[in-house]
Amino acid sequence: MKSFGILVASIVVAGSLSACSSQAPQNDEFQVVATTTQVTEFTRAVVGDTGTVTGLIQPNQSAHSFDPSAKQLLALSQADAVVINGADLEPWITDALSAANFSGEIIDASTGIELLAAGEAEEDHAAHADEEEHAHGEGDPHIWTSPLNAQVMVKNIATGLEALNPADATVMEDNAASYTDQLASLNEWVIANFDQVPVDQRLLVTNHDAFTYFVSEYGITFVGSIIPSFDDNAEPSAAELDSLIALIKESGATAIFSEASISPKLATTIANEAGVKVYSGDDALYSDSLGVTGSDGETYIKATIHNVTVLMTAWGYPVLQLPAELS
Repeated sequence: MKSFGILVASIVVAGSLSACSSQAPQNDEFQVVATTTQVTEFTRAVVGDTGTVTGLIQPNQSAHSFDPSAKQLLALSQADAVVINGADLEPWITDALSAANFSGEIIDASTGIELLAAGEAEEDHAAHADEEEHAHGEGDPHIWTSPLNAQVMVKNIATGLEALNPADATVMEDNAASYTDQLASLNEWVIANFDQVPVDQRLLVTNHDAFTYFVSEYGITFVGSIIPSFDDNAEPSAAELDSLIALIKESGATAIFSEASISPKLATTIANEAGVKVYSGDDALYSDSLGVTGSDGETYIKATIHNVTVLMTAWGYPVLQLPAELS
Protein backbone atom coordinates (compact mmCIF):
# COMPACT_ATOMS: atom_id res chain seq x y z
CA MET A 1 0.00 0.00 0.00
CA LYS A 2 1.47 3.33 -0.98
CA SER A 3 2.10 5.70 1.94
CA PHE A 4 0.61 8.60 -0.02
CA GLY A 5 -2.56 6.61 -0.62
CA ILE A 6 -2.77 5.79 3.08
CA LEU A 7 -2.25 9.44 4.01
CA VAL A 8 -5.02 10.63 1.68
CA ALA A 9 -7.36 7.86 2.80
CA SER A 10 -6.65 8.67 6.45
CA ILE A 11 -7.54 12.30 5.91
CA VAL A 12 -10.76 11.32 4.17
CA VAL A 13 -11.65 8.89 6.94
CA ALA A 14 -10.85 11.40 9.65
CA GLY A 15 -13.17 13.88 7.98
CA SER A 16 -15.86 11.27 7.58
CA LEU A 17 -15.58 10.26 11.22
CA SER A 18 -15.84 13.86 12.32
CA ALA A 19 -18.93 14.38 10.19
CA CYS A 20 -20.53 11.18 11.47
CA SER A 21 -19.87 12.04 15.10
CA SER A 22 -21.52 15.41 14.75
CA GLN A 23 -24.51 14.25 12.74
CA ALA A 24 -25.50 10.82 14.06
CA PRO A 25 -25.29 8.73 17.25
CA GLN A 26 -22.89 5.77 17.46
CA ASN A 27 -24.24 2.58 15.89
CA ASP A 28 -24.59 0.00 18.68
CA GLU A 29 -25.05 -2.95 16.31
CA PHE A 30 -22.35 -5.61 16.43
CA GLN A 31 -20.12 -4.78 13.45
CA VAL A 32 -17.48 -7.03 11.94
CA VAL A 33 -15.14 -6.49 8.99
CA ALA A 34 -13.59 -9.46 7.17
CA THR A 35 -10.77 -9.45 4.62
CA THR A 36 -11.00 -12.13 1.91
CA THR A 37 -14.14 -13.36 0.18
CA GLN A 38 -13.80 -16.76 1.84
CA VAL A 39 -13.26 -15.32 5.31
CA THR A 40 -16.19 -12.98 4.75
CA GLU A 41 -18.47 -15.91 3.93
CA PHE A 42 -17.29 -17.90 6.97
CA THR A 43 -17.86 -14.86 9.17
CA ARG A 44 -21.33 -14.20 7.80
CA ALA A 45 -22.23 -17.84 8.35
CA VAL A 46 -21.28 -17.46 12.02
CA VAL A 47 -22.75 -13.99 12.64
CA GLY A 48 -26.05 -14.61 10.88
CA ASP A 49 -28.61 -12.06 12.09
CA THR A 50 -26.67 -11.07 15.20
CA GLY A 51 -24.77 -8.24 13.49
CA THR A 52 -23.41 -6.93 10.21
CA VAL A 53 -20.38 -8.20 8.31
CA THR A 54 -18.54 -6.04 5.79
CA GLY A 55 -16.17 -7.73 3.35
CA LEU A 56 -13.15 -5.80 2.11
CA ILE A 57 -11.97 -7.85 -0.88
CA GLN A 58 -14.62 -8.23 -3.54
CA PRO A 59 -15.26 -11.22 -5.84
CA ASN A 60 -12.49 -11.86 -8.40
CA GLN A 61 -10.13 -9.41 -6.65
CA SER A 62 -6.62 -10.49 -5.69
CA ALA A 63 -6.14 -11.21 -2.00
CA HIS A 64 -2.41 -10.56 -2.20
CA SER A 65 -2.36 -6.88 -3.11
CA PHE A 66 -5.19 -4.66 -1.98
CA ASP A 67 -5.80 -0.97 -1.33
CA PRO A 68 -8.85 -0.29 0.87
CA SER A 69 -10.99 2.67 -0.08
CA ALA A 70 -11.84 5.51 2.29
CA LYS A 71 -15.28 3.94 2.79
CA GLN A 72 -13.71 0.63 3.74
CA LEU A 73 -11.32 2.34 6.15
CA LEU A 74 -14.33 4.00 7.73
CA ALA A 75 -15.97 0.59 8.16
CA LEU A 76 -12.78 -0.64 9.84
CA SER A 77 -12.76 2.33 12.19
CA GLN A 78 -16.28 1.48 13.36
CA ALA A 79 -15.86 -2.30 13.61
CA ASP A 80 -15.89 -4.26 16.84
CA ALA A 81 -13.69 -6.87 15.20
CA VAL A 82 -11.78 -7.57 12.03
CA VAL A 83 -11.41 -11.16 10.86
CA ILE A 84 -8.31 -11.91 8.79
CA ASN A 85 -7.19 -15.01 6.93
CA GLY A 86 -3.78 -14.70 8.55
CA ALA A 87 -0.74 -16.76 7.51
CA ASP A 88 0.73 -13.53 6.10
CA LEU A 89 -1.81 -13.42 3.26
CA GLU A 90 -2.75 -9.78 3.92
CA PRO A 91 0.49 -7.75 4.16
CA TRP A 92 -1.55 -4.57 3.74
CA ILE A 93 -3.73 -5.10 6.83
CA THR A 94 -1.39 -3.44 9.35
CA ASP A 95 -1.30 -0.17 7.41
CA ALA A 96 -5.06 -0.31 6.86
CA LEU A 97 -5.80 -0.80 10.56
CA SER A 98 -3.42 2.01 11.47
CA ALA A 99 -4.96 4.38 8.92
CA ALA A 100 -8.44 3.57 10.23
CA ASN A 101 -7.45 3.99 13.90
CA PHE A 102 -8.96 0.56 14.44
CA SER A 103 -9.47 -0.18 18.15
CA GLY A 104 -11.39 -3.48 18.04
CA GLU A 105 -10.24 -7.09 18.20
CA ILE A 106 -8.31 -8.91 15.47
CA ILE A 107 -9.40 -12.51 14.90
CA ASP A 108 -6.89 -14.63 12.99
CA ALA A 109 -8.74 -17.45 11.22
CA SER A 110 -5.50 -19.36 10.59
CA THR A 111 -4.78 -20.01 14.27
CA GLY A 112 -3.77 -23.62 14.87
CA ILE A 113 -3.44 -24.54 11.19
CA GLU A 114 -0.05 -25.94 10.24
CA LEU A 115 1.29 -24.06 7.25
CA LEU A 116 2.64 -26.15 4.41
CA ALA A 117 5.40 -25.23 1.97
CA ALA A 118 5.06 -25.62 -1.78
CA GLY A 119 5.40 -29.15 -3.15
CA GLU A 120 8.64 -30.59 -4.44
CA ALA A 121 7.46 -30.30 -8.06
CA GLU A 122 7.06 -26.59 -7.61
CA GLU A 123 10.45 -26.26 -5.98
CA ASP A 124 12.04 -28.05 -8.94
CA HIS A 125 10.11 -25.86 -11.38
CA ALA A 126 11.77 -22.60 -10.42
CA ALA A 127 14.69 -21.25 -8.44
CA HIS A 128 13.54 -17.97 -6.94
CA ALA A 129 15.32 -15.64 -4.59
CA ASP A 130 14.01 -16.07 -1.05
CA GLU A 131 12.32 -12.69 -0.98
CA GLU A 132 10.34 -13.54 -4.12
CA GLU A 133 9.58 -17.18 -3.47
CA HIS A 134 8.47 -16.60 0.09
CA ALA A 135 6.60 -13.34 -0.24
CA HIS A 136 4.16 -14.59 2.41
CA GLY A 137 6.67 -16.32 4.68
CA GLU A 138 7.63 -19.98 4.63
CA GLY A 139 4.10 -21.38 4.36
CA ASP A 140 1.35 -21.24 1.77
CA PRO A 141 -1.36 -18.84 3.03
CA HIS A 142 -4.14 -20.39 0.89
CA ILE A 143 -5.32 -22.47 3.83
CA TRP A 144 -9.04 -22.39 2.92
CA THR A 145 -8.61 -24.62 -0.14
CA SER A 146 -8.97 -27.61 2.20
CA PRO A 147 -12.53 -27.94 3.56
CA LEU A 148 -11.04 -29.43 6.73
CA ASN A 149 -9.02 -26.24 7.22
CA ALA A 150 -12.17 -24.25 6.48
CA GLN A 151 -13.81 -25.99 9.44
CA VAL A 152 -10.95 -24.88 11.70
CA MET A 153 -11.24 -21.32 10.37
CA VAL A 154 -14.97 -21.25 11.13
CA LYS A 155 -14.30 -22.48 14.66
CA ASN A 156 -11.64 -19.79 15.20
CA ILE A 157 -13.99 -17.11 13.94
CA ALA A 158 -16.86 -18.33 16.09
CA THR A 159 -14.71 -18.55 19.21
CA GLY A 160 -13.43 -15.00 18.75
CA LEU A 161 -16.79 -13.44 17.97
CA GLU A 162 -18.64 -15.28 20.75
CA ALA A 163 -16.19 -13.82 23.27
CA LEU A 164 -16.83 -10.32 21.92
CA ASN A 165 -20.60 -10.67 21.75
CA PRO A 166 -21.59 -13.05 24.59
CA ALA A 167 -25.26 -12.03 24.38
CA ASP A 168 -25.50 -13.80 21.01
CA ALA A 169 -22.87 -16.48 21.65
CA THR A 170 -25.33 -19.37 21.60
CA VAL A 171 -26.82 -18.29 18.28
CA MET A 172 -23.38 -17.91 16.71
CA GLU A 173 -22.28 -21.27 18.08
CA ASP A 174 -25.32 -22.92 16.49
CA ASN A 175 -24.69 -21.08 13.21
CA ALA A 176 -21.08 -22.26 13.18
CA ALA A 177 -22.10 -25.85 13.89
CA SER A 178 -24.63 -25.87 11.06
CA TYR A 179 -22.14 -24.49 8.54
CA THR A 180 -19.40 -26.85 9.75
CA ASP A 181 -21.72 -29.80 9.14
CA GLN A 182 -22.07 -28.66 5.52
CA LEU A 183 -18.29 -28.43 5.19
CA ALA A 184 -17.97 -31.97 6.55
CA SER A 185 -20.46 -33.22 3.94
CA LEU A 186 -18.54 -31.32 1.28
CA ASN A 187 -15.28 -32.99 2.30
CA GLU A 188 -16.88 -36.46 2.15
CA TRP A 189 -18.27 -35.72 -1.32
CA VAL A 190 -14.88 -34.56 -2.58
CA ILE A 191 -13.17 -37.69 -1.24
CA ALA A 192 -15.79 -39.95 -2.84
CA ASN A 193 -15.26 -38.28 -6.21
CA PHE A 194 -11.47 -38.41 -6.19
CA ASP A 195 -11.48 -42.02 -4.99
CA GLN A 196 -12.67 -42.91 -8.51
CA VAL A 197 -9.46 -41.52 -10.03
CA PRO A 198 -6.21 -43.52 -9.86
CA VAL A 199 -3.60 -41.57 -7.93
CA ASP A 200 -1.22 -41.37 -10.90
CA GLN A 201 -3.92 -39.62 -12.93
CA ARG A 202 -4.62 -36.88 -10.39
CA LEU A 203 -2.35 -34.26 -11.96
CA LEU A 204 -2.76 -30.51 -11.48
CA VAL A 205 -1.19 -27.56 -13.33
CA THR A 206 -2.49 -24.09 -12.39
CA ASN A 207 -1.94 -20.38 -12.89
CA HIS A 208 -0.23 -19.88 -9.53
CA ASP A 209 0.69 -21.87 -6.46
CA ALA A 210 -2.61 -21.70 -4.54
CA PHE A 211 -3.72 -25.29 -3.98
CA THR A 212 -1.12 -26.74 -1.61
CA TYR A 213 -3.65 -27.76 1.05
CA PHE A 214 -6.16 -29.03 -1.50
CA VAL A 215 -3.68 -31.32 -3.24
CA SER A 216 -2.21 -32.47 0.08
CA GLU A 217 -5.65 -33.34 1.43
CA TYR A 218 -6.81 -35.32 -1.58
CA GLY A 219 -3.70 -37.05 -2.88
CA ILE A 220 -3.29 -34.90 -6.00
CA THR A 221 0.11 -34.45 -7.66
CA PHE A 222 0.85 -30.78 -8.18
CA VAL A 223 2.94 -30.70 -11.34
CA GLY A 224 3.56 -26.95 -11.24
CA SER A 225 2.18 -23.49 -11.82
CA ILE A 226 2.72 -20.80 -14.44
CA ILE A 227 3.44 -18.28 -11.69
CA PRO A 228 5.72 -20.30 -9.38
CA SER A 229 4.77 -18.27 -6.33
CA PHE A 230 2.04 -17.94 -3.71
CA ASP A 231 1.56 -14.37 -4.96
CA ASP A 232 -0.57 -14.06 -8.11
CA ASN A 233 1.15 -10.75 -8.95
CA ALA A 234 4.56 -12.35 -9.45
CA GLU A 235 5.92 -12.73 -13.00
CA PRO A 236 7.54 -15.93 -14.30
CA SER A 237 10.73 -15.81 -16.32
CA ALA A 238 11.14 -17.42 -19.74
CA ALA A 239 13.35 -20.11 -18.19
CA GLU A 240 10.67 -20.93 -15.62
CA LEU A 241 8.03 -21.24 -18.32
CA ASP A 242 10.27 -23.53 -20.37
CA SER A 243 10.83 -25.65 -17.26
CA LEU A 244 7.08 -25.91 -16.67
CA ILE A 245 6.40 -26.98 -20.25
CA ALA A 246 8.99 -29.73 -19.88
CA LEU A 247 7.41 -30.84 -16.59
CA ILE A 248 3.95 -30.99 -18.14
CA LYS A 249 5.16 -33.16 -21.00
CA GLU A 250 7.15 -35.40 -18.67
CA SER A 251 4.31 -35.83 -16.17
CA GLY A 252 1.65 -36.81 -18.66
CA ALA A 253 -0.69 -34.04 -17.52
CA THR A 254 -3.39 -33.35 -20.10
CA ALA A 255 -4.58 -29.91 -18.99
CA ILE A 256 -3.74 -26.56 -17.46
CA PHE A 257 -6.35 -25.11 -15.14
CA SER A 258 -6.65 -21.35 -15.26
CA GLU A 259 -8.02 -19.45 -12.26
CA ALA A 260 -11.03 -17.16 -12.27
CA SER A 261 -9.22 -14.15 -10.80
CA ILE A 262 -6.21 -14.39 -13.17
CA SER A 263 -6.03 -13.73 -16.91
CA PRO A 264 -5.91 -17.02 -18.87
CA LYS A 265 -3.74 -15.64 -21.69
CA LEU A 266 -0.44 -17.05 -20.48
CA ALA A 267 -2.09 -20.35 -19.52
CA THR A 268 -3.42 -20.65 -23.07
CA THR A 269 0.03 -19.97 -24.52
CA ILE A 270 1.68 -22.55 -22.29
CA ALA A 271 -1.04 -25.11 -23.03
CA ASN A 272 -0.47 -24.68 -26.77
CA GLU A 273 3.29 -25.11 -26.31
CA ALA A 274 2.82 -28.21 -24.15
CA GLY A 275 0.09 -29.69 -26.36
CA VAL A 276 -2.54 -29.85 -23.61
CA LYS A 277 -6.01 -28.41 -23.05
CA VAL A 278 -6.61 -25.26 -21.01
CA TYR A 279 -9.64 -24.86 -18.75
CA SER A 280 -10.59 -21.19 -18.48
CA GLY A 281 -13.59 -18.90 -18.62
CA ASP A 282 -16.58 -20.65 -17.04
CA ASP A 283 -14.33 -23.67 -16.42
CA ALA A 284 -11.62 -21.74 -14.57
CA LEU A 285 -10.91 -22.77 -10.99
CA TYR A 286 -11.74 -20.55 -8.02
CA SER A 287 -8.69 -20.00 -5.83
CA ASP A 288 -7.84 -16.62 -4.29
CA SER A 289 -11.35 -15.27 -4.61
CA LEU A 290 -14.93 -16.46 -4.77
CA GLY A 291 -17.04 -15.49 -7.78
CA VAL A 292 -19.73 -12.89 -8.28
CA THR A 293 -23.33 -13.48 -7.29
CA GLY A 294 -24.96 -15.92 -9.70
CA SER A 295 -21.69 -17.61 -10.71
CA ASP A 296 -20.66 -21.18 -9.92
CA GLY A 297 -18.26 -19.75 -7.37
CA GLU A 298 -20.55 -17.37 -5.51
CA THR A 299 -20.09 -19.31 -2.25
CA TYR A 300 -17.24 -21.36 -0.82
CA ILE A 301 -19.20 -24.59 -1.06
CA LYS A 302 -20.31 -23.89 -4.64
CA ALA A 303 -16.77 -22.89 -5.64
CA THR A 304 -15.35 -26.13 -4.25
CA ILE A 305 -18.05 -28.17 -6.00
CA HIS A 306 -17.25 -26.33 -9.22
CA ASN A 307 -13.51 -26.99 -8.89
CA VAL A 308 -14.03 -30.69 -8.25
CA THR A 309 -16.49 -30.92 -11.15
CA VAL A 310 -13.98 -29.31 -13.54
CA LEU A 311 -11.17 -31.60 -12.38
CA MET A 312 -13.26 -34.76 -12.61
CA THR A 313 -14.44 -33.81 -16.10
CA ALA A 314 -10.88 -33.07 -17.24
CA TRP A 315 -9.64 -36.37 -15.80
CA GLY A 316 -12.47 -38.24 -17.54
CA TYR A 317 -14.48 -39.51 -14.57
CA PRO A 318 -18.13 -38.99 -13.59
CA VAL A 319 -19.15 -36.41 -10.98
CA LEU A 320 -21.12 -37.96 -8.13
CA GLN A 321 -24.51 -36.66 -7.07
CA LEU A 322 -24.44 -34.07 -4.32
CA PRO A 323 -25.88 -34.96 -0.91
CA ALA A 324 -29.18 -33.26 -0.11
CA GLU A 325 -27.62 -30.80 2.34
CA LEU A 326 -25.36 -29.43 -0.41
CA SER A 327 -27.86 -29.39 -3.28
